[in-house]
Amino acid sequence: MTEGNFVDYVKLHLKSGKGGQGSAHMRREKYIEKGGPDGGDGGRGGHVIIKGNKNLWTLYHLKFKRHISAGHGEHGRKQEMSGADGEDQYIDVPLGTVIRDKETEEILHEVINDGQEIIIAKGGLGGRGNTHFKNSVNQTPRYAQPGLEGEEIDVTVELKILADVGLVGFPNAGKSTLLSVITAAKPKIANYEFTTLKPNLGIVEYRDYQTFVMADIPGIIEGAAEGKGLGHRFLRHIERNSTLLFLIPADAPDIVEQYQVLLDELRRYNPELLDKDKLIAISKSDMLDEELKGELDASIKGKFNNVPYLFISSVAQQGLQQLKDKLWQMLNN
Repeated sequence: MTEGNFVDYVKLHLKSGKGGQGSAHMRREKYIEKGGPDGGDGGRGGHVIIKGNKNLWTLYHLKFKRHISAGHGEHGRKQEMSGADGEDQYIDVPLGTVIRDKETEEILHEVINDGQEIIIAKGGLGGRGNTHFKNSVNQTPRYAQPGLEGEEIDVTVELKILADVGLVGFPNAGKSTLLSVITAAKPKIANYEFTTLKPNLGIVEYRDYQTFVMADIPGIIEGAAEGKGLGHRFLRHIERNSTLLFLIPADAPDIVEQYQVLLDELRRYNPELLDKDKLIAISKSDMLDEELKGELDASIKGKFNNVPYLFISSVAQQGLQQLKDKLWQMLNN
């Protein structure tokens, strides 16, 4: 799941604090006979709180911190003084993080907004002091409540990258090259499969200082939805993209077939992905002269179920402005 400092999946054991015990103290002061009960309440145990942080982009800071516990509440004291609450434990996570129950895999919470706080494990309530149990029948109760235990839970924390456009394609389709050309991102690029081992984000500058975010997802292979290759690890990141840009090289044996295979992998992973806006970019089209491009255009026209397509070349920087125009139009419809 990792390359360098990028981590998008961790397992955590969380434990909130125990509530403090109530005090059973009896008031004893000079010249005051039978002062009666004056025990205070115990403090609440500390919560474990998930907090959204827009400045984070990875879960690396949690990689080596698998057990997280909050502080215990202090015991109640005399003179009806309550014990201090236990210290809350905050866990900062990037926006787009999903918290699941480790056992049931049920989604417990999703963190979308900066500063959003979610109590994932509540601290135990503090016990009540003996002053609460005084009545006309029992005016000197010599007992108090114990504090309640905190909660304990095992969770998985998954990061789903928030980006406007997600690049979808087979390994070596030119996704990293495109990202490096139209954004300031500097992904690793080489002429072999699986160069990209982690998602990369880049900000695309558009007209009038407007921008949108593009994510390069590691290449998908046939069978990725069943766990083959690397792409299946990162299919979760595509779920957050509002538009999917399919990148298929012009020298592919069958462009239409490659598109159908990619669609099928997304369908098997999550059928809802097919409801997203889609655009197809035929990359590496600088290898084609006008005659070959015309023949290829004629052979694929009408075979993408009304999904628009265009020809681009990241190396020769051909068709990139038209690509940005089309993506901007789709994002702002």
